Amino acid sequence: MEALIIGFSNESFVVWWGWKQGNLIAGNHVNGGNACVDFFNGQDSLTVIEWIMRSIVAFIFLIIAAKMMGQRSISGLRFLDFIIALVLGNIIAHPLSDEHLGLKGAIVSTFSIVFLYVAAVWLSLKIPLLKHFFDPPAIPLVQDGKLNYPNLSKAKLPIEYLYAELRKSNVEDISKVAFAAWEPGGTLSVFLNTAYQPVTPADLKLTTQPFNLTKPIITDGHMVHALLREIGKDPVWLETEIRPHEINNVILATVDSKLTVQVHEIREPRTPKREVDQ
Repeated sequence: MEALIIGFSNESFVVWWGWKQGNLIAGNHVNGGNACVDFFNGQDSLTVIEWIMRSIVAFIFLIIAAKMMGQRSISGLRFLDFIIALVLGNIIAHPLSDEHLGLKGAIVSTFSIVFLYVAAVWLSLKIPLLKHFFDPPAIPLVQDGKLNYPNLSKAKLPIEYLYAELRKSNVEDISKVAFAAWEPGGTLSVFLNTAYQPVTPADLKLTTQPFNLTKPIITDGHMVHALLREIGKDPVWLETEIRPHEINNVILATVDSKLTVQVHEIREPRTPKREVDQ
């Protein structure tokens, strides 16, 4: 059975692929000549086009396989990030461990997969349907202290796993949860009922100090010149602020939003060794 599945063409080149006698095949037409190559099975050598076709098939297959496994399998990673990490690691590993494999296929496949990844990210930003496929909305699992069991099955999570994730958020009782959802990256977002949330200064109407961000300005004896330019100061100002210490002896110094410099750790100056008379 011959079936045309997908292809692209111009005046001198046509690529098509389909199923023939149970095997995935690719054919090309170059300057009037016909050829048929089997890029799905093992070959002594493959052309650049055949490596690219292999990459496309593998990329699509892994997307489908990862989607079937569910978000739990890619916990901590976005869907496309999981695919690219899985594919690139295997592509590079094989030619490095097998002396009979050249780097040509690995390099072509890597560039093909990276191109497909960038294209998929770009298309997901432009096409809402693809965005929903690659980054689906969060799945509500708990609402007002009640478990949504159908959504738990949809997320492919056992109840024990849900309770384990709740314990990581320091929640011992599901009835205290106002809302909990399974995120596309494979993490659980938990919001407690207001009665169980910690009391804040705003609740007590207390006056608080403004937020004061501290950044390292000297690390291991080196000034962070970008930070100096950001706060509008020069090295002379910094040397004055850290006296009596020398910059070369400072391991860590920080500056806050109020331009207060604090030296946290200094390197003890080396004392010259005394010569011992023999």
